[in-house]
Amino acid sequence: MNSLLEPGMLVRNPAEPDWGLGQVQSNINGKITVNFENMGKMTLDATRVDLTLQFDV
Repeated sequence: MNSLLEPGMLVRNPAEPDWGLGQVQSNINGKITVNFENMGKMTLDATRVDLTLQFDV
């Protein structure tokens, strides 16, 4: 699923719900950069985290 994420998509990290809603900034070679509302910009390893798309905001 992470490989389908594109800049602008809204996501959540179910393992870290306190991070809040995040917007994908980039997805390059298995590294996903997301700007989370409560955590700021984070670069995540796509093999270690399973982000979920957020459709209803």
